[in-house]
Amino acid sequence: MVAIAYALVLSGPAVAAVWLAVPIVPLQPVSAAGQTVRVGAAPLDWSLSGPGQLDLFGQTISTRAHFDGPIRPRLELTRIRGDAEVARLLRSGDHERLTLEVGRKLASGWVRYGAWETAVAAGLVLLPLAAWTGLRRMPPGRAVRVLAGGLALVTAVNAIGFYLLASSTPQALRDVRSLQDLVGDSPPDPVPRAEGPPLGDVRAVALGDSTAAGTGNRPLPDPSDLDRACDRSADSYPQALARANDWSVLNLACSGATVRDGVLGVQILGEQVAPPQIAQVQRAAEASVVLVSVGANDVRWSDLVQLCAISPSCDDRASTAYFQDRLARFALDYRRLLRTLATLPQHPTVVVNEYYDPFGTDVSCLEDEGLTREKAEVLSSRLAALNAVLRQGAETAGSTPVKQNFEGHRLCSAQPYVQGSADRAPLHPTAAGSLAIALADQKALPVETNANRVPLSPSSCRYARLV
Repeated sequence: MVAIAYALVLSGPAVAAVWLAVPIVPLQPVSAAGQTVRVGAAPLDWSLSGPGQLDLFGQTISTRAHFDGPIRPRLELTRIRGDAEVARLLRSGDHERLTLEVGRKLASGWVRYGAWETAVAAGLVLLPLAAWTGLRRMPPGRAVRVLAGGLALVTAVNAIGFYLLASSTPQALRDVRSLQDLVGDSPPDPVPRAEGPPLGDVRAVALGDSTAAGTGNRPLPDPSDLDRACDRSADSYPQALARANDWSVLNLACSGATVRDGVLGVQILGEQVAPPQIAQVQRAAEASVVLVSVGANDVRWSDLVQLCAISPSCDDRASTAYFQDRLARFALDYRRLLRTLATLPQHPTVVVNEYYDPFGTDVSCLEDEGLTREKAEVLSSRLAALNAVLRQGAETAGSTPVKQNFEGHRLCSAQPYVQGSADRAPLHPTAAGSLAIALADQKALPVETNANRVPLSPSSCRYARLV
């Protein structure tokens, strides 16, 4: 009876030790298929089965696959890179070995994490028990039995959680051929080669949405039908970089483009069909720089702003949940884009532009539009979340994220860099705003790229008409 009583008393600390150990133990890094992933356990869920967790660029995404037991895997993508071994296996056609390697290493990381978690949980239960037996001044023999009992119980709890209830998890991870198997996103199809002659003189290519297209500003001098449909401007930031560096820049950005519909896939623009921007990049085989502006259309930023303007508040549960869902979807699509850019044969410098915050502390000019300071702060926080995904994704892929700062030139300032509600494209950069983005990008380019550039400055007489 005494042994049973001790077991009941010790079972509570044993379960608590496991519960504390799961978030304490560091995730175990494994590298496979050109990616570095950290493997560990998601926060405990006391249901007997459910999805695992994938942390992608700071976004938490539930896995498509379900796992048995309350302790389920958590995977965190920490690096995307080119891998010589992966390339060799792909060239040799040995795809089976490659896919087996992914699952095997994930399973190995899970087992290694389980061993560390067991050790940490044992320490967490032994330390307070040792202090308790010391305070009670127990005889050595009895103290050893109490400590051994605590160790046995915490080991049993872990054995039940990791090796009994979650016994199928290692095999489920071995069956994983890619992260897409976990989240349900299929790998992108091979990018079709765009029609048209090679563009050997193009030094930089711009991909993305209306921010890069320069929507709302001065039109191109001799626009094509697609230029008009995409609202491309002579005062876009890619054009500013072209003039400053005497470069030929191919601006493929298009108003309304998302990663799926526009950058990686075709975009329907009324009677015009824009081919995938990524396909057009292949024509510029000598381009050393790729500029990327994506995300706002993917999370439906314009709709969120309009909904915020007409609603009593912007941080209600429905709109917050909608934004989080769109952001998680974008994180997956953004990863596909970054991986596709990494396969470009010219290996360009990839510059990912974050979005500027259009709202300052003074939002008096927006009151008639229904946007108060409190609402603007909510929108700014969501924009910061989008920028965090852009920044973390770029850093993970070895690309260059560029922060945009319009401080002192936001919407209600004397010299705004953002188009207002009465302009052609509200919340989009003005010509001066596009120049500011170009300046930030210029500073972020590698030294060798900047070696022969013309200084780019808002005070330059060459660009005085823009500001």
